[in-house]
Amino acid sequence: MRAFIRCSAALLLATGAVACGERAPAVRVSSAGAQAVAAERAAPQAAIDGSRRTALVTAVERASRAVVSINATARREARARSPWDFFFVPERSRLVEGYGTGFVIRPNGIIVTNQHVVANAQRVVVTLADGSDSPATVLGEDPLTDIAVLQVKRQALPTVSTGRSTDLMIGEWVVAMGNPYAYLLGNAEPTVTVGVVSATNRNILPTGEQTGLYFDMIQTDAAINPGNSGGPLTNALGEVVGVNSSIFSSSGGSVGLGFAIPIERALRVADEIIRHGTVRRAWIGLDVEGASAMRDWKKAGGVTVTSVAPGGPAAKASLRAGDVLTEANGRPLRNYLDWEAVKLDLHVGDAVELSVRSGPQTVRRRVVTGDLPTVTAEKYTLLEDLELINVTPAIRAERAIRSESGVLIFKISPTIGAATGLRGGDVILAINRTAVRAASQVGELLNVRPGDVVRVYLEREGQVTFTDLVFR
Repeated sequence: MRAFIRCSAALLLATGAVACGERAPAVRVSSAGAQAVAAERAAPQAAIDGSRRTALVTAVERASRAVVSINATARREARARSPWDFFFVPERSRLVEGYGTGFVIRPNGIIVTNQHVVANAQRVVVTLADGSDSPATVLGEDPLTDIAVLQVKRQALPTVSTGRSTDLMIGEWVVAMGNPYAYLLGNAEPTVTVGVVSATNRNILPTGEQTGLYFDMIQTDAAINPGNSGGPLTNALGEVVGVNSSIFSSSGGSVGLGFAIPIERALRVADEIIRHGTVRRAWIGLDVEGASAMRDWKKAGGVTVTSVAPGGPAAKASLRAGDVLTEANGRPLRNYLDWEAVKLDLHVGDAVELSVRSGPQTVRRRVVTGDLPTVTAEKYTLLEDLELINVTPAIRAERAIRSESGVLIFKISPTIGAATGLRGGDVILAINRTAVRAASQVGELLNVRPGDVVRVYLEREGQVTFTDLVFR
């Protein structure tokens, strides 16, 4: 009876080829030979391990240590849905927990996140990469850029490395880190999604629940979901190039349209908040055609000036109503969103080099920005001189209002109208990045510190526009 031996890779490596079914002679293997066999066995595994460690894996390792989760508790108005709610809801407000993400930019606990993550927060808790919780102080918020700065009492924290959004290439890899659906998870490690840069310099108009304008955004198809807000968008080197902020979605989940704030803007705003507690707004002193001119921007070939403030920076530079701004600091101006994007990144005292079509000529103008002027009336006087009405289906039909909700300015005094730029018939849609649903909200949302900028989003003649107010 013949003995049967199975062929094995180890036997073949040690002794050479042996025909199946033949008895192999006994072979002694030296220690050197055994090491060689082990090395040959390890080589394929090492190759596999090497192929798994991609540039993206390294990028995540570099950035993830500085990514934090944020839990913010805020008190929000509880709107009654039926008459019975007044019997079962003892208070008209309730505590609501929100979740987001941030990243450490300085080792002494300075953290950058989105302003909408911590808006109206009464308590903020940060979970660091090591899993520990620390209460955080909100050093300052800037609703216009949607950036906020927090600080925890910790030292020697890992920080992110920052890159540049200005040299991003369409199609290059990017990594989005955050903490989506944090309330469902029991650990603190950031979730990682990968995609490409889909577009740059995107300007986003407010729609539906999305309040506020976003300028010069980085668009990516990396999945961004609720809870990702405020997290870093990195390049393939692990350098932060943006702050994940918003998505376009009909379902609330990612559909491949995510947007991030350029890191240069976020760091500039953070630096001003750290130094001054607020952000000073540069003022040019002119108004341009807004959303009503969006459809005709190709014909206009620029942005048309509608008014110039007497004695303001634009007036001193000889700009006048009817001029068409075609370029600002080397950037072509297609519509008012491009113009607002330029203004958003200006410091007080910065110069703006303009190319202007004035009549038949194209001329150059240099405007040196000043401080945004304050509203002369106290905010309480403003409220006294406004008559506000909640937008209802009947009001919508009567006034041909496109927005489904908001507050109609029924009457306004000439003095307050001149000081604020508000008009009778305007519909207040949002104040900063908070949607306005009822007239009672307006006073609460205007309860800001002296010198803070308040942006009021309006529907005017069927189009969305805004005005900035600074109260003394």
